[in-house]
Amino acid sequence: MKNILHIISSPRAEISASRKLGNAVVEKIKEKYSSAVIKERDLTKDHVPFLEEKHINTFFSPEESHSAEQTEISDYSKGLISELQEADIIVIDSPMYNFSVPATLRAYFDFTSRTGYTFKYDENGPKGLLNDKKLYIAFTSGNIYSEGPYQVYDSNVPYVKNVFGFYGVSDVSVFRAEGLSIPGIQETAMEKAIEGITID
Repeated sequence: MKNILHIISSPRAEISASRKLGNAVVEKIKEKYSSAVIKERDLTKDHVPFLEEKHINTFFSPEESHSAEQTEISDYSKGLISELQEADIIVIDSPMYNFSVPATLRAYFDFTSRTGYTFKYDENGPKGLLNDKKLYIAFTSGNIYSEGPYQVYDSNVPYVKNVFGFYGVSDVSVFRAEGLSIPGIQETAMEKAIEGITID
């Protein structure tokens, strides 16, 4: 049995392209693993707070010294991390927002990037702790960023891959629905992206 964590980051609902592509990836996974258990983390419904001083102070102080508020903050963060730890497969809907990821996803990474939980440091430097997991990124954009003159503007897919690489996740597949605002491409971009989904 596979545990699937589907992370949704777009604030758009029914008309969200990334949700459509991400859902298609999840459906393909379910076709391959019929007994899979799906956990959905919709960051637009359960808002992860933006980092404040109280959060940073909590993450960098020993638990035995935590106040009641700090304990609540830490427990919330560890709850998000436990979903990642339990997942065999992670699917992230990652639409291009101003050349990067939505603020909801950045906030999520701020609360899941914690030493001792998703990574640690030893004498050789940082080491990821979320090993033996598969990551699928469902990327959508109005322009084309996988190649051509705007490839250098893509701070979305490389960022997501780098974060999870730091967590120890190296098995990554990216599915792209690009050119969704370009006439002549937009009409078939999503269909082609969904047709190209393959599950390892």
